[in-house]
Amino acid sequence: MAKRDEDIYTQRKLQGSYITSVVSITLVLFTLGLLGLLVIHTSSLSDYIRENIGFEIIMKEGVKEANILQLQKSLNASPYVKSTEYITREEATRRLTEDLGEDFIKWLGDAQNPLLPSIDVRFKAAWANSDSLRVIEKAILGNPHVKELFYQESLVHLINQNLKRVGIVILLFTILLMVIAFALINNTIRLSVYSKRFLIRSMQLVGATESFIRTPFILKGLLQGFIGGIMALLLLTGILYMALNNIPELALLQQVETVLIFYAVILIAGMFITAISTYFAIGKYLKAKTDKLFA
Repeated sequence: MAKRDEDIYTQRKLQGSYITSVVSITLVLFTLGLLGLLVIHTSSLSDYIRENIGFEIIMKEGVKEANILQLQKSLNASPYVKSTEYITREEATRRLTEDLGEDFIKWLGDAQNPLLPSIDVRFKAAWANSDSLRVIEKAILGNPHVKELFYQESLVHLINQNLKRVGIVILLFTILLMVIAFALINNTIRLSVYSKRFLIRSMQLVGATESFIRTPFILKGLLQGFIGGIMALLLLTGILYMALNNIPELALLQQVETVLIFYAVILIAGMFITAISTYFAIGKYLKAKTDKLFA
């Protein structure tokens, strides 16, 4: 009877150790995943801001609409352009009237409408930096139909500078957290293996090979990583769902494909770290002397 009670106690202790390991892995992967989602959305926000930086290309007086449309078509075919919008003189007048709240044309009398047709250009994120924009500006001003080109160069520089700083801080924090995550999961697995060190020695004594001993432990480590990863992803999905409900604007930054790839990375990372940690933890006790097992 006492033997049975001891077996039940040992079984419960092992189950408790297993659950503790899974919970620890889940929390670590969840924290790492939370930071990863922050990085993804920060990157999307960075691209969104950059892609709203653009030129206003003012055309010369008397330029034919066909020439303007030809320039717009040429810009749309460029690798650096995300979108363009042709604004006629009439459309420019309407927009300015809306902004001013009154028709400014009547104050001009017989004077000609001073507004000129233009093309608003928005660039792809990779090209929205000061150096690239200067090259693009020079090329566009070389067109004989273009009068001038307007964009806030100082604002572009400031935006890119601040985004770069934020990116560096997040990158350093991500690397630090990844190191901490690996250390915590590794320590959790080592404690789990430590509780089975006498079982490992018993298997050695009956002639089991190292690969035979390692295999079930590694498979169990993979299972722990898989379960921990799934639970972490469920928590992350819940956080993401609540964030979208409370901040609908986040939908503009959503990249479903990127998030799904990131989910797969988290799951694989959890399984990989637990498998590697288990492999080396088992190796320690396979080579340990008997008296060291009691340390």
